[in-house]
Amino acid sequence: MSLDTLKSLQQQLAAKQVSARELATDYLAKIDAANPQINAFITVDRDGALAAADAADRAIAAGKAGPLTGLPIAHKDIFCTEGVLTTCGSKMLASFTSPYDATVVARLKAAGVVSLGKTNLDEFAMGSTNESSHFGAVKNPWNLAHVPGGSSGGSAAAIAAGMVPAATGTDTGGSIRQPAGFCGITGIKPTYGTVSRYGMIAYASSLDQGGPMARTAEDCALLLDAMTGFDERDSTSLQRAASNTAAELDKPLDGLRIGLPTEYFGEGLADDVRTTIEAALAELRKLGATTVEVSLPNTRLAIPAYYVIAPAEASSNLSRFDGVRYGHRAAAYKDLAEMYSKSRAEGFGAEVKRRILVGTYVLSHGYYDAYYIKAQQLRRLIAEDFKQALTQCDVIAGPVAPTTAPALGALADDPVRMYLSDIYTIAVNLAGLPALSAPCGFGADGLPVGLQLIGNYFAEGRLLNVAHRFQQATDWHARRPA
Repeated sequence: MSLDTLKSLQQQLAAKQVSARELATDYLAKIDAANPQINAFITVDRDGALAAADAADRAIAAGKAGPLTGLPIAHKDIFCTEGVLTTCGSKMLASFTSPYDATVVARLKAAGVVSLGKTNLDEFAMGSTNESSHFGAVKNPWNLAHVPGGSSGGSAAAIAAGMVPAATGTDTGGSIRQPAGFCGITGIKPTYGTVSRYGMIAYASSLDQGGPMARTAEDCALLLDAMTGFDERDSTSLQRAASNTAAELDKPLDGLRIGLPTEYFGEGLADDVRTTIEAALAELRKLGATTVEVSLPNTRLAIPAYYVIAPAEASSNLSRFDGVRYGHRAAAYKDLAEMYSKSRAEGFGAEVKRRILVGTYVLSHGYYDAYYIKAQQLRRLIAEDFKQALTQCDVIAGPVAPTTAPALGALADDPVRMYLSDIYTIAVNLAGLPALSAPCGFGADGLPVGLQLIGNYFAEGRLLNVAHRFQQATDWHARRPA
């Protein structure tokens, strides 16, 4: 059985050409074969997957199947899953089994999906290369000497390698879009507040947002429609009806105005990435779109603003991991204070410690106004830039990252260079806008390039529509690593 999209697997299940159990068994075998090389999965839930597949087959036989019934997926290991390890890629939670499901997990489970397991990630979703995981680095299936991007690199690599047709991810500063771009798949970060964060272990609460990752925009639409909707358990959840983005996919692109920010095509963008993005824009023009130049003048301020706000929120969110209630506890200590310090020192990795220290510093007395408040003011300016640009166009387009995926270890000793790789994605999270990455070609090194599309608030349907029409006209999304 060859790898397929969710849409085609859905059609095969409906036609009784394959059973949900056969699908699950086939993908579990693919994981067994590929994961030792790629390290995309932390936990494989074989028994749970087969039980869910059997339940899906019973629902299909009884005529009670929904659009996602029996379809195999995986969850980024930052979503709580009842009875299954939820580690966040950290030693701190290496033995933590969640007693409940995150809302995203619960909604997809109710829709009938079959979860195969939990995918690897940068520790507590902090990173852009998926090298900071306690469980080892994830490899890019297109070239095992390169990173898959982060922090949702496990989900992206698993899809690209054919171990699973789709997966969930989270995006705090580009962590769905950047690995999707590096691995040649599609991923969307929805508008902040449209997908519940309940049970999604927090990194930076005002920036984190869950979303789907898959081969195609059509598959992402299927998953996103099941994931969205108001959740009273999440205080940041918006009271809006669940989306129906799948209904918008086939709209023509005639008259679509695509904004091209001058700041996204200037110094720092690799020539091979620029050429690939320009070819994709030419294809969109053939489909009826027009392009206009726009400006996002505060783009250069996005990284300094983000790396004040996100660590500040991380410092607060991660203070709960102290060795008392759950998580790693040091084996030996003299008193309570030493238990706290030793448990945290042993449980957290270097990148997480770095961000906790930065966050604690900018929130400290005498520095709060100088750093944190100033970063929040910059955040407002960045959001205003997008608001102004989107009066001149319907969507904004550009690269996902300045280069293709770097080599493993290339950024390990230079965190600032790693942070700069998110220059085109971070501002979207600061503004709370939706954005996606769609594969649009390859760089000079043969690694995938992602086209980023950014929309106005709640414009997920339009973004998926543009990506879907592009994917109907091209085959980049259908390419497979050797």
